[in-house]
Amino acid sequence: MARAQRARIRTAGLQPAQVLAGLSSLVFLVFGIVGFTRTGFADFAGRSDATVLGFSVNPLYNLGFVLLGAIGLLLTFGSGRSRVFGFLTFVAFGALFVWGLMITGTVSTNPVSQAGNPFNLNGPDNWLHLGLAALGLVIAFLPARHKVLLPEDEEETVVADRRADSATVVEPLPDESRRPKHGKGPTVAREERPPGLAH
Repeated sequence: MARAQRARIRTAGLQPAQVLAGLSSLVFLVFGIVGFTRTGFADFAGRSDATVLGFSVNPLYNLGFVLLGAIGLLLTFGSGRSRVFGFLTFVAFGALFVWGLMITGTVSTNPVSQAGNPFNLNGPDNWLHLGLAALGLVIAFLPARHKVLLPEDEEETVVADRRADSATVVEPLPDESRRPKHGKGPTVAREERPPGLAH
């Protein structure tokens, strides 16, 4: 019972969230770099007819993907940091999804209409952003693999080693059956009286 109460649970090895975050980050980087090959760097936040896999892109949009991919690769080296990347992906693409709905007129009220359309968003982009926001949630909440750590096992190993060391120091007791009959210890010799003396 005490051993179960003192047991600690820790994450073990490479986590699924880390793998998924790393792969997603690489895809974001590639998407952004390919986007730059289509758009160049001119008219950074303007309207562009360039597309990547059917999705509208412009230099600002490409830069966003490159930055998110680079941040994701840095956060991949840890289970908790990978989950932070998942939340970051969810927030970023969730916001773009809602903004895209406002721009395309799906949502009639657009409180940021004065900002225009700097990311060159359109209808297909909205579905992409919805899917990537869902991917971020999966990364953030993907179950981790755990292992149970029992510190008592290590303590018992150390105690056992100490007992073994102390046992080698103690000398065995002499066997009384092998001692000569006339050879008795000094205590016994003092207690015996010579024959012929009165008690």
